[in-house]
Amino acid sequence: MAGDRGYGSRTLAGHLARGGVGFAALLGAFALLPFAGPVALLLLPVGLLAFRGCPTCWVIGLVETVSRGRLQRECVDGRCELRKG
Repeated sequence: MAGDRGYGSRTLAGHLARGGVGFAALLGAFALLPFAGPVALLLLPVGLLAFRGCPTCWVIGLVETVSRGRLQRECVDGRCELRKG
């Protein structure tokens, strides 16, 4: 969501790393709940921060990151089209 980049990242490795941290934090929050109690839920904001808001936004960003350079949106006179890069 930085500027006009949408949800994608600059590199695929960086995007996958953010996803790994996000999923690990969300899963850890619930997996550790029986052992650490409500304190484990402090991992939830870490996961949401890594996802930049929500897991669905992360998946959309993954698609944007993978397709970057392959598809480009061109808007002329209020009409937008997708074209190969």
